[in-house]
Amino acid sequence: MKEFYAIDNYPFDSAKTTNLWKEFIENDHRGKAWLIYRQEQVVGYLILTFVFSFEYQGKIAFLDELFVIERARGKGIGSKAIDFIKAESHKLSLKLIYLEVEPHNTKAQKLYLASGFEMHNRKLMRLKTD
Repeated sequence: MKEFYAIDNYPFDSAKTTNLWKEFIENDHRGKAWLIYRQEQVVGYLILTFVFSFEYQGKIAFLDELFVIERARGKGIGSKAIDFIKAESHKLSLKLIYLEVEPHNTKAQKLYLASGFEMHNRKLMRLKTD
């Protein structure tokens, strides 16, 4: 995760992340996470977080993180990870999956568009509360 956050210079606090991870894995209703393996080595991870939506009539998810280490990129792993998430979405009864992608990350945008994601016609907004 630290390597992923460093790509865009996002702040990373190991202690806070460890506490968040513990809270996440102790509460199944928060979401699901998976490690991505290639040739028996961990090369990335996926994290889906869950939300209930009246608009979409049930449980939706946010693909909060999809990361593949640099040396494993360009080998189709991202596409396989998205295929996995699509299959899991049916098992998890998800109505929709949202994600964010940085404007400069054109490779990720191409991957998501090729995998069936669409640009949303709304603007994503946020309100920090702490």
